[in-house]
Amino acid sequence: MRLRTTSAVAGAAALALLTGCGAADMTKQASPFANAQGARTVTLSVQSWVGAQANVAVAQYLLEHELGYRVDTVQVDEVPAWDALSQGRVDAILEDWGHPEQEQRYVEDKKTITAGGDLGVTGHIGWYVPTYFAKQHPDVTDWKNLNKYADLLRTAESGGKGQLMDGSPSYVTNDKALVKNLDLDYQVVFAGSEAAQITQMKQFAKEKKPFLSYWYTPQWLTEKVPMTEVKLPPYKEGCDADPAEVACAYPVTPLQKYLNTGFAENGGRAAEFLRKFKWTTQDQNQVSLLIAEQKLRPEEAAKKWVDGHESVWKEWLS
Repeated sequence: MRLRTTSAVAGAAALALLTGCGAADMTKQASPFANAQGARTVTLSVQSWVGAQANVAVAQYLLEHELGYRVDTVQVDEVPAWDALSQGRVDAILEDWGHPEQEQRYVEDKKTITAGGDLGVTGHIGWYVPTYFAKQHPDVTDWKNLNKYADLLRTAESGGKGQLMDGSPSYVTNDKALVKNLDLDYQVVFAGSEAAQITQMKQFAKEKKPFLSYWYTPQWLTEKVPMTEVKLPPYKEGCDADPAEVACAYPVTPLQKYLNTGFAENGGRAAEFLRKFKWTTQDQNQVSLLIAEQKLRPEEAAKKWVDGHESVWKEWLS
């Protein structure tokens, strides 16, 4: 999903030029709506997965209702989001899963992006099977036994091989390389988006059918459809350095926030608030469930969480 892994959906029209090959470096260009001098306006990048939407919903609600800012949001794929942040077209990314190349370029070299601290949530990507299938076939949780179950996991879309279900084709994953390098009789099949992937997994679970899926934690669905991770070869620092040669598990990643440097230096209380914004996996999943499962609007879900957790968010405003 995200590098080392996540993210989806085409960028907003204002960001369209960022995705073109060979686009000029525009890191000095003033943004038409972010980091506006003298304006109490904040622009947040919101990724396509619901956990990231939960972060933005709560941050937006508090910025608007407690600090008096107007908040704009822009949905953009995860790598272009770094370009947008560097250029000042957005002020902050609240959930990053690790993009070493962009960190080196923008944080270390250009210094147009500033680290904003831990989100407080630890992320992990992996391959998962439904727990009901793992209980029936305990050895499926070792990757060395996956070929044994390829026939059971075959679908109409997987071309005679077992299906490894992924989400959006825009997610940066290691899965195709892992299938090839581990000599697995599987085909990566993209559902199209996180929402489509969830729909498929819920349908499989309803029918008690087996499936193998790229998935990640934290994610609210695991509370509805219990899943068990398949153990891939252990992750070691640098084992994923060459995308074509990856043959190891995904790392455990403390999720990070990043701010445009100009905003970090001149964004006043908004920038200070976003640096202090830090919550738990349980908090994020609670808001995510309200958005994705109970179909509340993000603002409504945020208000519900805010109303019940004043002692948490008051510290972000101090």
